[in-house]
Amino acid sequence: MDPVTHGVVGAMSAYPVSSAEHRTRASLVGMGAALLADIETFLHFPSDPLFNLEIHRQFTHSLIFIPAGALIAASLFWLVCRKSLTFGQIYLFSLAGYATHWFMDLITSYGTELLWPFLDTRFSLNIVSVVDPVITLGLLLFTGVALWKNRGSYIGAAWAWLLLFLLLGWYQHHRAQQAAFLLADERGHAVERCVVKPTIGNQLLWRSTYISGDTVYADAVRTGYFTPPKIYAGEKAPVVDISGEFDSFSGSTLYSDLERFNKLSKGYLVRHPEQPAVIGDARYSMLPTSLTPLWGVRADTARPESHLPFLYFRDAGTRVRESFLRMLLGK
Repeated sequence: MDPVTHGVVGAMSAYPVSSAEHRTRASLVGMGAALLADIETFLHFPSDPLFNLEIHRQFTHSLIFIPAGALIAASLFWLVCRKSLTFGQIYLFSLAGYATHWFMDLITSYGTELLWPFLDTRFSLNIVSVVDPVITLGLLLFTGVALWKNRGSYIGAAWAWLLLFLLLGWYQHHRAQQAAFLLADERGHAVERCVVKPTIGNQLLWRSTYISGDTVYADAVRTGYFTPPKIYAGEKAPVVDISGEFDSFSGSTLYSDLERFNKLSKGYLVRHPEQPAVIGDARYSMLPTSLTPLWGVRADTARPESHLPFLYFRDAGTRVRESFLRMLLGK
């Protein structure tokens, strides 16, 4: 989830466990603690670009790490709040805030390693976009009024607002997923894997990415609220088979990095249509109908013992914006 939403939900969680006189301080501590879980974003190894991807939403997001993360946050806040709050109070507010982070990432995409270090599986519900201004603005409004008027009923309204959008996201995701499987069935495809996720900032337009045989397909599904789902047929491309295409490099750094990226991408690998040496994650693109990956690695076979560079391909030009808006509006 985006930092603003993480912060406000952390504040919402700390508010109810504080007394009336400490609600503002408690909310600030809860907000800061909720944001602290993303500290791993700043951990980089320049020589190994995939390291940051692997550690993102990993140990700091694990359920078992919550008490330790809250302790770190409380220790930091103790330095500035020790004159007005006890350490026990600060830890309680930190625990309430930090404990929300995993859930707010779980409801989005990409995946969160909730059971690290016991399992490296990434869990995701794919029901809310990483950035959704409607959800965030509502939470900010209710929480801001709660702090201004010092009335807990507005925090209850903020939680109700969040719950409403989670239920709506689940319902819309279910409809989009049904439409995606129906489309595959109409094409005569046996779906081996399928992921459906919301596009940026809304719960109307969804991206379906599924694999059938040796091909990956990307389509857009507009669910609307009172209309049947509308399909926008997208692109298809061959799935990149690491073991088959790069078998001669087995044991090299190149092969190891490709396997790591394949695991992070859950096997949804395609080549960039304009840069064949680039292998990207087919689940993410600027348009829900496109298989031009949003990010990928360049497989430089001339340097098999070097780590693969990680590249981004963000094209938010006029054509992309107009195409996205057209599908979002159901045109």
